[in-house]
Amino acid sequence: MQPTYFIIATMVASLVLMQINLRLASPVLSIVDRWLRWFVVSLGGAQLVREFEWMDRPYWALAAVFFLLWFLGETLYNWMAITAHSLSPLPLFPRYAVNSSGEEWPVQPRLLKIREWLRSQGFRQVQALKAEIGGGIYLRVSVYQDAAASVRVQVTFLPQANGAISVCYAVTSLTADDSRYLTDNLYIPFAGFYPENWFVERAPWRRSLPRLLARHRARLAAAGAVTVPFTTEPLADLNSVQHELDQLNTELGFLYPHAERDDLGKFTQEGRYRVWKEIWMLNYLGRAARYE
Repeated sequence: MQPTYFIIATMVASLVLMQINLRLASPVLSIVDRWLRWFVVSLGGAQLVREFEWMDRPYWALAAVFFLLWFLGETLYNWMAITAHSLSPLPLFPRYAVNSSGEEWPVQPRLLKIREWLRSQGFRQVQALKAEIGGGIYLRVSVYQDAAASVRVQVTFLPQANGAISVCYAVTSLTADDSRYLTDNLYIPFAGFYPENWFVERAPWRRSLPRLLARHRARLAAAGAVTVPFTTEPLADLNSVQHELDQLNTELGFLYPHAERDDLGKFTQEGRYRVWKEIWMLNYLGRAARYE
């Protein structure tokens, strides 16, 4: 296949995926589309240079140059976005409140099927919550737990700029030795530190709730963990967790102390690097960064 035809086919595939994802808001499709755009820029740029005879270099070398230019350009964009977020008034750990508006679950067939599946598996809703992330935009959360109250499923609806709604899940259990097991498929970068008694697995590629729940139970079984029932309601538990994460990450140097954030921003230099790294890992590999 001629390079031009391959580039056109890749561009068309990217546009088709973009249109489909306007309705689905799937992070998996977003990852594929990002790679396609990267290849279009790399191969297309090299092809233009060859066509206009601007440089006499091998095609693969020109493609590599444009590949690196895309990397540098997106790195600059991400770093500027991280800095802007660090200096903005938007909360890193928003506080949750009870959602009494009656709009906790979007009325869409693909999302309603998730609710019906939870009910069929014996889960019941225990609380509907919301958290403002800025500008009147809210995260809506619906929390379910099993009959034994030992497994909680947090269903979070993330509004997108185009009006679509993306859904993520977090499955949590507490154990007799005071550990917290968390299995989620959130694709929002965190990159901070977790408490030592937390065992977290993030799997952004695993978009199926049944598979995520099965993975969570397999982790508990492999660890020989003895689960205990939740004794606090989701609102108190989530806000307590938010406060604990804020405090821990301030102590460990991921965040500046609150008194310094107005002048220096929220993230320290190490914190910004970690967030930048996790953005790349999530955007192009669909996995959270690992740190020692």
